[in-house]
Amino acid sequence: MRKDRSVQNGITRRAVVVSAAAIGAMTAMGSLTPTAASAATKKHPKKLPTSANGWTIEKEANHVSTVWTRPVSGTSLKVDVRIGDVEAILVHVIRRFHYEVEQIQGIDLVGWRETGGLRKGAPESNLASGTAVRIRPGASAKGGLFPLQELALRDILADCEGVVRWAGDDSPVDESLFYICAGPDDERVSTVANKLRNWNGTPGAGAGVIQNPRDSKRREAARKLARQQAS
Repeated sequence: MRKDRSVQNGITRRAVVVSAAAIGAMTAMGSLTPTAASAATKKHPKKLPTSANGWTIEKEANHVSTVWTRPVSGTSLKVDVRIGDVEAILVHVIRRFHYEVEQIQGIDLVGWRETGGLRKGAPESNLASGTAVRIRPGASAKGGLFPLQELALRDILADCEGVVRWAGDDSPVDESLFYICAGPDDERVSTVANKLRNWNGTPGAGAGVIQNPRDSKRREAARKLARQQAS
């Protein structure tokens, strides 16, 4: 009888131990679940909205943003643009346009804009990420440039080696819009930006030095790029 009681008590103790272990395991799993969910969230963060060219859209300029008002050196112009490589490239375009195509007035230069009013997925959406500018916004229709002006413009685009696109080649046409057409992970962006920075530090090179767009080599480079971007 004592033996039976001992066995019975032993079974009871084992049952208690097993039950306690099971409860403990379930509790532990429950406590780990939020952590696991949190880890999963960190591995798959919410994707930020981007403009048509893949760059992150900014809600504002000059405050907790990658977009700031930057001077266009050699002119009295300023523009809201994405700082860094994009700035180096687009400011180069603006400067050469100002010097060689047509002088730009302050009201004729537009940079970053809020997404409201911009067509999502269209090239103009790149304004919202600070990766595009409008030069002479009122002259967006086709045929707004004289032949010699367009010749100079094609030479400017050739400087940028296909990283900048003129929406005058788009459909629908918008001759006022210039935008980065390479994504944020495209190495060409930094390569072209560094080239332009080096030019700016070299006497006789860079924006401000009037180029001859009729030079055979420069003209062929401009034509080649135009064909590539039109295809």
